[in-house]
Amino acid sequence: MADKIKKFFQKKKADAKFKLAGPGHRLSESSISNQSVVKKESTVVKRSGLSEESKIAADAALARLQQKRDNPAFNTSLAAIKAQVKRELENEESHSKAEELVAPKVRQEIETELPGNFAASGVFFKCPIISNDILPRDEWKQNIKKFLYEQLEEERGLTACLLIQSCNNNREKIDTCVETLCKYLENIITYPEEEKYQKIRMSNRAFCDRVQPIEGALELLLAAGFVQQKMDNNGVEEDYLVFQKDNVPSIESLTTLIDALRSAEPIHLELDRNLQVLLPSQAATKVQLPPSFYALSMEEIKREQQLRAEAIEKSQMLRTKAMREKDELREMRKYKFAIIRIRFPDGILLQGTFSVYERYMEIHEFVQENLEHSGLPFILNTPTGHKLLIEEDANKTLIDLKLVPATVLNFAWHSNVIEEINNSPNKDVYLKPEVMVLVREM
Repeated sequence: MADKIKKFFQKKKADAKFKLAGPGHRLSESSISNQSVVKKESTVVKRSGLSEESKIAADAALARLQQKRDNPAFNTSLAAIKAQVKRELENEESHSKAEELVAPKVRQEIETELPGNFAASGVFFKCPIISNDILPRDEWKQNIKKFLYEQLEEERGLTACLLIQSCNNNREKIDTCVETLCKYLENIITYPEEEKYQKIRMSNRAFCDRVQPIEGALELLLAAGFVQQKMDNNGVEEDYLVFQKDNVPSIESLTTLIDALRSAEPIHLELDRNLQVLLPSQAATKVQLPPSFYALSMEEIKREQQLRAEAIEKSQMLRTKAMREKDELREMRKYKFAIIRIRFPDGILLQGTFSVYERYMEIHEFVQENLEHSGLPFILNTPTGHKLLIEEDANKTLIDLKLVPATVLNFAWHSNVIEEINNSPNKDVYLKPEVMVLVREM
């Protein structure tokens, strides 16, 4: 069943790409006009995508960087980097302002509320099985729901299973609903001639409590061959769901539906790193976290801090190390996400967003994939001087390592490769050129 779900999404992505290709045309016809129409209709405001003008500018910058990369005398100091990227990014900055004017109203309202000293504009997610968009979680929830309802006509049973798992929040109620639905179908399979198992009174308390409130449950029963109709119940006409054998290929097909119900999982979102490359002056000012990073609201956090301060003042007691560590852990659990910055010897900082429950391995991989000398071992040092080693810390969470809610880790090459790096003509180059063009002027 897992393979079937995977193929389902692969087919949907392929269909989407096919539609984006636009209408077909004969070889003798000009396709230019058609292409221009398609491009115009499919224009989407990206959170951090490059415009056409900036792509040209960035390509030019990359070309020059590539030429200079072979030159041992290439100066990669902070001043040189700023001078190189400033001209190429002017077009992007002006174009970004124009895009903001035509961005959706909701996005405008969100961004205008954010102070300029926020370290990130928010928390964003990806869902590769549906599209390549990068959106806040709430927008993704709406998009996933819309996407699934669009698939109901073509694949009602599987889609209903995904609706149940992806469009409801209470995990306990979801599990109860799934077991109840499975019981309905198992009774039909076990007792195919028993009439009492082939109808469900919709005012029944069990149905009202366990099934009806769950989005997608009714669609699942319709996919299983049930139809809604009025029936007499002790002289009172009530709504029933009645199983009709002709609506399914066979009774055995219900077994497949039960399997899908029990094996389906929610459509998961992937946290977008919201990669940024900062100058030291920018890193010094962009220090506040946006509200989406907190597990509690800002008002709740302020109130809790005030109460704790009052309690400590009243108690006037000395706290042990264990008590302090307990308080630190409780403080860190207020956050859902963390900002991790990697400071390189040239002063440039690489920034990414992480879940507080992600492991150090994810930070290590994030740095590795953006390095010019990718594949060479390195060490990240905490502000206190503690060395984070992949051999020892790979499976420790950000909370375990006390990297929450934000921290700066200092980059250093591993001692085993320092000589190799020093002999390289690009020894002062740390990040890939395509990453460096993300540097923004103040």
